Amino acid sequence: MLLRGAFLAGMAALVASGAQACDAITDGIGLPGRFAEVTFSNTAPRGQHENWIAADAQLVMHAGFDVLTSEYGHNIMGPLRDTKELAIHVRQAGDTSRITCPKGVVLPEGQVFEDIAPRLVDVDGDGLPEVITVQSDVKLGARLAIYDRRGKLAAATPNIGRTNRWLAPIGAADLDGDGYIEIAYIDRPHLARLMRVWRYKNGKLELVAERDGLTNHRIGEDFISGGVRDCGQGPELITANADWSRVMATTLSDGTLRARDIGPHTGPSSFQNALACKK
Repeated sequence: MLLRGAFLAGMAALVASGAQACDAITDGIGLPGRFAEVTFSNTAPRGQHENWIAADAQLVMHAGFDVLTSEYGHNIMGPLRDTKELAIHVRQAGDTSRITCPKGVVLPEGQVFEDIAPRLVDVDGDGLPEVITVQSDVKLGARLAIYDRRGKLAAATPNIGRTNRWLAPIGAADLDGDGYIEIAYIDRPHLARLMRVWRYKNGKLELVAERDGLTNHRIGEDFISGGVRDCGQGPELITANADWSRVMATTLSDGTLRARDIGPHTGPSSFQNALACKK
């Protein structure tokens, strides 16, 4: 409530100061715990990202899911329900009175965000974060979708192709040092247990590599296990093996995924220790 109140106060301040009328698509905040925020510089390769503030300003991008729905009913995330909207706004770091009109995405009938929370990553290298989400179709299952700052679809993978088929993101980084961002997820973490890695290049996602026998989610959990770490030797993708007995670290090199066993899986702390480079 405090964040929502600060947002509304900020919007009121903009209107009072004579700012243009707001053409908001969403309410700008989203559901508690179902959002992500990241700080970035307003300096862009050809000037600045936001024209309403100085080029050297520090800004915060906020992306949050909103509007719960039971339209799909896959219910793979335990108590977390799917959502219909993605709200995106930018504010000045440390000043909630300077905030943009919320943009975002309102999905049509038959589509939902089947995800725990959005992820904010600069996938195209311009310094401005993009929003990475899992978006599902009631007939075609899940796909990975990337939206830009104004809620425009930047790129997406194909849908899995069948209802009640999901994917669980691991993370995004330049996994092989080629200068491009790769995005990794587990395709059908309860069935196929297939790691897939896509590269964002020239405005498109291209499949780079895949490897089976890995997973990062169990039915009913309201979180995704593992993630991306860098312990000084380059990025590694942290997941479980297929039967959840071991923690695995996977690297991408020359278009090939190589997985190694880094210890037993005994619970959530196993992933926490792995991500903290303690194993």
